[in-house]
This record gives sequence, C-alpha cells and structure tokens, in this order.
Amino acid sequence: MQPKSHVAVIGAGAFGGWTALYLLRRGARVTLLDAWGPGNSRSSSGGETRIIRGTYGPSQPYTKMAAHALRLWKEHETRWGSQLFHRTGVLWMATSSDDHFERASLPMLREAGIAYEELSGREVGKRWPQINVEDVRWAIHEPEGGFLRARVACQAVVEGFSGEGGEYKQAAVLPSDLETGVRNGLTLSDGSTLMADQYVFACGPWLGKLFPETIGDRIRSTKQDVFFFGTPAGDNRFSEAKLPVWADHRDHFIYGIPAADGRGFKVADDTRGADFDPTSGERAVSEDGLRAIRVYVAFRFPAMKDAPLVETRVCQYENSPDNHLIIDRHPTAKNVWLVGGGSGHGFKNGPALGEMLAELVMERKDPEPIFQLARLAR
Repeated sequence: MQPKSHVAVIGAGAFGGWTALYLLRRGARVTLLDAWGPGNSRSSSGGETRIIRGTYGPSQPYTKMAAHALRLWKEHETRWGSQLFHRTGVLWMATSSDDHFERASLPMLREAGIAYEELSGREVGKRWPQINVEDVRWAIHEPEGGFLRARVACQAVVEGFSGEGGEYKQAAVLPSDLETGVRNGLTLSDGSTLMADQYVFACGPWLGKLFPETIGDRIRSTKQDVFFFGTPAGDNRFSEAKLPVWADHRDHFIYGIPAADGRGFKVADDTRGADFDPTSGERAVSEDGLRAIRVYVAFRFPAMKDAPLVETRVCQYENSPDNHLIIDRHPTAKNVWLVGGGSGHGFKNGPALGEMLAELVMERKDPEPIFQLARLAR
C-alpha cells in the first residue's frame, strides 16, 4: 500500500478546521495546529456569532458558495448532534440613495437558488414594528438565512476532525524563513519538529507575519468593535424569535444579530477600523465607537434607546486589498498553500471553502484566478 500523504494545516479557525476535516476525508493523514485553540479570542473566527447570508451584490462567487455552505452546515449539525445554525432570516435594508449593491444581489440570489423577497419600507415596518423604517427605501429578506455559533462551531469542527482520526495539537509555529520553503519541517513552540508532504497555512491575520514577502500587507488586520446591549425586561421583541439578523446599508454599514443564548442585542459598524496587532492588541472598545452606536440604536430601534451595554468584543478583520479571498500555492514553494483574507466572506463559507481547498491540495489543481496571488501583483 502507498503511504498516506501527510498534510499539516496551521490554524484551526473557519478555514483551517474545515480544510483539515475534508483533507482527512479524502484519505490524507492530517495534523492540525493552532497556537491558542479553535475559536480563541484572538482569532478572526472567535466570538459568539457570525451571519450567514447570500446577499453579496456583484461580488462573486460568494452567493453560490454561501448557498452550498449552508447545506454543509446543516448536514454537520445532524451528523454531530449540535445546533450550530440559527435560522432567523436576514433582513438587508437599503437606505442609501445608491442601491446598486442590493439590486445586483437579486439575480445572484435567484441563480444560487436562495429564497428571498423584496419588501418596501412600509412592509418592513409592518412585519417588524420594533424597527424604525423612517429612511428605509426597500429591503431584501432571506428567510432561510440567520447566524452561526462561531466559537462553538470551531470547536465542534476540531472535535469532529479528531473523532474521525485527525491529529490536533495546540502549538505555535516558531518564526523561520518560510519564504524559501519548508525543507526541514516546522519548528513548534513545544520544541518538536513537524514534517509533512504539504502544508496549508490558514493563519488569518498572522499570515503576513509568517510570509512577509509573499503576503506582507496584502492582508491587513483592522480593529473591529462589537457591542451587546441589554434588552428591556420581559420584552422579547429583540430576540431571535421575533427579529431577523439585519444589515443596514447607509453612510456606515451597520449590522446586528438579535439577542440569543442569554446574550445581548449585538450591533457593530462594518467600517474598517485602525490597524490592529492580533497578538498583542488590547481588546477594549473605543468610547467614540460606543457613542456612535448608541446614536444609531436609538434611531433604528427606539425601544432600545437607553439600553445598557452588557458586553463588548474586539475582533479583527483581515482583508486583502480587493476584499477577495486568497487561496493559492506559494509562488516558489509548491507544497505550501496560503489561505486568508476571509473577513466578510470567511466564516459562513468555511465548510464550502474547506471542501474546495482539500480537492485542490489532494488533486494538485489550480485555484480560480479570482483567488490567486497573481491578481494582487497586477
């Protein structure tokens, strides 16, 4: 018998965890590493929740990817006996005078087979009277969308991977000249050396530090403040039972997730924040950001005007210059794959991306041009 190909996957977030699982199912021997553990608070895949939706405007192929990913999320919920997806629907409100993004989303939703309905501002207000629709021109409602339990899902994927025979190890890769290839294996923080046939680096905001020439600032890490507000006592209008996940396309793109799992009403500004070091950065929200969000919440959800702040999170986005994913081989080390730039696309699409990348690695195929590094050089 031919020995199994050994693949090392570095990073156990949404990309790395799912990729490791699908590589294992394709017959590889797989070792999965993470410096702080799946869904940890420093990671881009950490935190409580992430939205899954198909509205993407003309930026593709993410609508079809999201549709496929949702099917995979549901399959694994059944397989593992754990709820990872909450179907609340997703409401995308168009308030800007420029609604090109929303209009361009409709044919993509139809093509991907994602159910949706167009609602007028008045219809939104009638269905969800807790929303002030004063400036809402129209909206897209995806009844099959919702949110995912982020940290829980990362841990479930690694547990599933280990249960199917994969090797998981909590260890960091020590700095070395990875740009010249991985000839003598990876030196790990526990003093061991990891040798493999192929390596997949799914390191989120740390990818540029490990590969300063190939990636460098092609992935930018930014500080993103997230706020959770306490809902009125005995009032379930802002819970997942009564309100969908929502996105508000205005001068600043604001989004939120209704109260769930005993946590508050989640609200965040999608605008890219200041540069942020994911290792040493302090996870404290800004006072200016809090003030701005309070003004917004009081306007859009009047009954939440004086709601207390009950929790905060600071995560980071890690994006490429054109906001598309990076999925490619290293230009000179052909047994090294680099995967990142996932914020805004990444978490929801984790299972679909992992399935796709496992095929690329095992069958030595080339990724789609939109994901290749060459596009950034141009």
